[in-house]
Amino acid sequence: MMTLESFEEAAEKVKEVTLPTNLIYSDYFSEMSGNKVYLKPENLQNTGAYKVRGAYYKASTLTEEELAHGLITASAGNHAQGVANAAKLFGTKAVIVMPTTTPLIKVNRTRSYGAEVVLYGGVYDESYQKALEIAEERKMTFVHPFNDLAVATGQGSIAMEIFKELPTVDIILVPIGGGGLAAGVSTLAKMLNPNIQVIGVEPANAACMKASLKAGKVVSLPSAVTIADGTAVKTPGDIVFPYIQKNLDDIITVEDEELIVNFLDVVENHKMVVENSGLLTVAALKHLNCKDKRVVSILSGGNMDIITMSSVVQHGLIERGRVFTVSVQLPDRPGELVNVANVIAQLKGNVIRLEHNQFVSINRNAAVELKITLEAFGHEHKQQIVDALKEKGYDPKLENPTSLY
Repeated sequence: MMTLESFEEAAEKVKEVTLPTNLIYSDYFSEMSGNKVYLKPENLQNTGAYKVRGAYYKASTLTEEELAHGLITASAGNHAQGVANAAKLFGTKAVIVMPTTTPLIKVNRTRSYGAEVVLYGGVYDESYQKALEIAEERKMTFVHPFNDLAVATGQGSIAMEIFKELPTVDIILVPIGGGGLAAGVSTLAKMLNPNIQVIGVEPANAACMKASLKAGKVVSLPSAVTIADGTAVKTPGDIVFPYIQKNLDDIITVEDEELIVNFLDVVENHKMVVENSGLLTVAALKHLNCKDKRVVSILSGGNMDIITMSSVVQHGLIERGRVFTVSVQLPDRPGELVNVANVIAQLKGNVIRLEHNQFVSINRNAAVELKITLEAFGHEHKQQIVDALKEKGYDPKLENPTSLY
């Protein structure tokens, strides 16, 4: 069982491996939500996520003989690095089974901690089964990413740190994948203050915990397709589920589109990179039905590859109306391009790219297509530019940019 004593032990133990992630008060999100919002930046850990807490505490509970045989897990993400780092710190070996589709950068990061990486299976479930086979063959200890009470206790150390810094906290928002983090945080939080609200946040397309709570038992989703890949879990943990049932007050679900714009918000206002799963609790702020409460959003991780980051930034700028493409048709005669450019310049629009297509019509005097991709200050500024083009006699049509460059 998860007890206050085990949480206190875990909170002290993880100090050996974690960096201090002091709460950050957010003026931006406080004003936006009408609450006093604090961020718990676990994305700043050495491994880029909170996962090292559970892995390290789990390892500390093992016997010398168990440690000598090593640790094993299946993961394509943050848990892989957490277990690999924990094994390195305890001076034992680690085997991490990863799907063959895992990006090379994640494979190399895991290997950098000295772990043996086994690439097996196209999806996590196949890697998981392979890891269990290897664990039995080599007598290694399998460290489950979420369905383990020692792991959940280690993750719960986050709540201890929150209370020490902000004893008057009213609400803690915690992301949910399989439920280990939420079980640990909510259980300890209720021990320390039964009146606190702990609210889980899941991607709308991977809300396995919400479905399970509604059913009163663990259920599996047919799919879990979301850009929040760290929480893309079809079946929550049955061992941690009773703790969730008892201690979690509610679950908020968030659409992927909300995560995209919140990535920009965190980068621009707090100069931090937070992965999509870590942004769930930030996106949930708009869904809170309260004001003037002290709210802590746990940012669970910041491991995002550059290609994904580039895509999220581009889509976020489009969603916010800060990048858009407009097409107009104009006669093919000298000066027409300058006329359009002047309209845009007068309203301080910044042209990123032009496409001038003379062959959109056989009648070049009637219709040459000009596509312009622009930077704007937001939706209002974007509309001002479109309206100005209309006033000058053009017929602007908005399109989604295919690329910023």
